[in-house]
Amino acid sequence: MIPRYTRPEMGRLWSSEHRYRIWLDVELEACEAMVELGEVPAADLAALRQAFQGFVFGPAEVARIEEIERTVKHDVIAFLTFLEERGGAPARHLHKGMTSSDVLDTALAVQFRDAGALLLADLDRVMGAVRRRALEHRRTPIIGRSHGIHAEPTTFGLKLCGWYAAWGRRREALARATQVVSVGKVSGAVGTFAALDPRVEARVMQKLGLAGPEPAATQVVARDRHAEFFSALAAAGAVLEQQATEVRHLQRTEVREAEEPFTAGQKGSSAMPHKRNPILSENLTGLARLLRGYAVAALEDVALWHERDISHSSVERVIGPDATIALDFALNRFAAMIENLRVYPERMRQNLELTGGLYDAGRVLLALVEKGVARQEAYQWVQRNAMKVWEEKVDFRAGLKGDPDVRRVLSEAEVDACFDLEHHLRHVDAIFRRVLGD
Repeated sequence: MIPRYTRPEMGRLWSSEHRYRIWLDVELEACEAMVELGEVPAADLAALRQAFQGFVFGPAEVARIEEIERTVKHDVIAFLTFLEERGGAPARHLHKGMTSSDVLDTALAVQFRDAGALLLADLDRVMGAVRRRALEHRRTPIIGRSHGIHAEPTTFGLKLCGWYAAWGRRREALARATQVVSVGKVSGAVGTFAALDPRVEARVMQKLGLAGPEPAATQVVARDRHAEFFSALAAAGAVLEQQATEVRHLQRTEVREAEEPFTAGQKGSSAMPHKRNPILSENLTGLARLLRGYAVAALEDVALWHERDISHSSVERVIGPDATIALDFALNRFAAMIENLRVYPERMRQNLELTGGLYDAGRVLLALVEKGVARQEAYQWVQRNAMKVWEEKVDFRAGLKGDPDVRRVLSEAEVDACFDLEHHLRHVDAIFRRVLGD
């Protein structure tokens, strides 16, 4: 992922330096398990531990491994060659009975686990921000829209309450997917433990803090696990896009009910000094497209030939870092946007009243039905008066009171009773309790 969208902590997880350190941990933990089983001399392990005590891979070490790889054309062999250079003769015990994927897949599981933990913390920030703003605007009236057209009143807080519920679902899905993908393997060439004791694998998984081993691995961990993880990231991106799109609509000049923060010194256009564009939410919409693409690539990685091939390898080298880095950036950008979102209750009220109470057409319809009028006949009566508001600019309530069919059934007071904003909001608190639990 390009530096523009890379936050330091997530970026570090995918650095070559960090990846090689995890590879080393896998090798050393496997070697230690073999010592306990009497398969490797304890003195050799002690020498390796001393050689690599607190060892940090830096640019020079990475460059050396890459130099070796240019000759051997194999990343894990290049890495093991480097360890032999530094660790000397005892390094011959490293990778004993193992295959490359034992290192690669187990290390990748560690990276996904740690990336998932950062993303879950990001979601906690998002949920906290959305929850606070929802409570702040719990009873701030706003017109609800369907098809982009005024429907019936809701509140801005209730809109955000729905967002909060969506993030709760995404958090639950990501937590599960992170658990599913936090699985490694140390079972040898095709997963049969032909040259390994299964206790070695169990020890490595436990020491690295993974969820466990792949119970019936081939030469690799099953890639449906990874597909589930990337699908969870994509679903979070889809929710981001849905909510960012709503902010974009609310910020339109004709609507302007809410607006992204516009900071001191910020400029919106190189040509038009008046512009305040929804660049944050538009950026989030774009990043969501990437996340969906990464999920498709992960799904295509599931079908490998026989016990393995490496068609997935090149894909994962790209989508592993890029997807987690992109979502990490996007979630934090979204959280900051919500924390500082400008909300305009007065403008919401103006737009709410733009049609002169037309949003209460449904209440009039129900009032007529309750008085015994057939529903479709009542619908025609209300609709013809509603259409006059659009086409003749007449007052809706006045039109109803002047309609002979309506007046035969409803008194003026009964018509007036249909135009009560609080009626639409009377269950808002109950919905909040259902979502927030308090």
